[in-house]
Amino acid sequence: MFPANTPRNRIKAAALLAALALPITLVIGATPFTPPPGSAQIPIVTKPLAPPAKAEPAAPLRQVAVLRAKTENWPERLEASGNVMPWHESRIGTEVSGLRLASVLVNEGDLVKKGQVLARFDTASVETDLDVANAQRVEAEAVLAQATATLERANRLAPSGGVSRQELTLYETQKHTAEARLNAARAQVKRQQIKMELATVNAPDDGLISSATALEGSIVQGGSELFRLIRQGRLEWRAEVRGDVLLKLAAGQEVVIHSPLGNDIKGRVRRISPTIDIATRNGFVYVDLPQGTDMKSGLNVSGSFNLGKSKALVIPAAALLRQGKSSQVLAVNAEGKIEMLEVTTGRTRDDWVEILSGLDDQTSIVARNLKGLKDGDLVTLSTKTADNGQP
Repeated sequence: MFPANTPRNRIKAAALLAALALPITLVIGATPFTPPPGSAQIPIVTKPLAPPAKAEPAAPLRQVAVLRAKTENWPERLEASGNVMPWHESRIGTEVSGLRLASVLVNEGDLVKKGQVLARFDTASVETDLDVANAQRVEAEAVLAQATATLERANRLAPSGGVSRQELTLYETQKHTAEARLNAARAQVKRQQIKMELATVNAPDDGLISSATALEGSIVQGGSELFRLIRQGRLEWRAEVRGDVLLKLAAGQEVVIHSPLGNDIKGRVRRISPTIDIATRNGFVYVDLPQGTDMKSGLNVSGSFNLGKSKALVIPAAALLRQGKSSQVLAVNAEGKIEMLEVTTGRTRDDWVEILSGLDDQTSIVARNLKGLKDGDLVTLSTKTADNGQP
């Protein structure tokens, strides 16, 4: 096939074989063509393979601090609301009729002393009636004196027959009639004197004028109300509580009333309603308020009764997740996954919350920084953990 084996012919044969072997080398890649010994070396260029893609590093797990709920003795308090009312309110009026109110000496909100004059009526007509009554009394006394003297003379003459028995009976009757008329005249005088006294309106006790409806110059009818007096200025809080809770309260218990101005006022239970309203199933607790408070009659305020202490399972408020009306905690199970637990909360105190149900004191929960965590997330525990309830 080839000419004589000469150096030139050998070179041409080697070149032909290299050209035929090049496609095979490109296909098998890593096995290069090796020419026969003694032939010329022809350089062959091969395309290198692309390096494998590097895997991206996994995101680090979020570290969380955990804690467990703990049990404490917390004060048990009963919250209630009610109105502030006078301890005792007196309605001051008048028993006289048809008299003109001459002067009003106090106004609403004034502090008064027992016996202090509050108002006066015009007594001109009463004085005239009193003079008439006195005159009738004097006349009745004179008639009685005459009847008494006549009866005495008749008694002296009766034994001798100078006065008949019938005349003696007549004189006795005249004396009794005169006595009755004198008593009636004296009663009329006393009535006018009382009317004179009632023409001056006095305070029945120390206290605060809570209402003043008296108007100078008006004609007042008997029984009309002129003033209202909060006796001794004492107020009470009438708290409305459930009937079943009413049984836990007793006179003398300390109560904290929340003032609208922001400060708390301490009071004590004076008495408890003996009955419970059938319609509302509630009863009233009457709480004495201290003197000089900023409370006003008619205010509706809230307060709390101290019922002693009770055990409470508590966690920090930072470990509680609130969503609307529901509350959850984020528990960490043995596999390091988040489990969302629904819980029921109760009392709050400082930065702690009472757990009524849904959690026990053996479950580890996330202590803080709950945002971004959800059910099923894988976490790792921080070295700053606490099992005593402190994050």
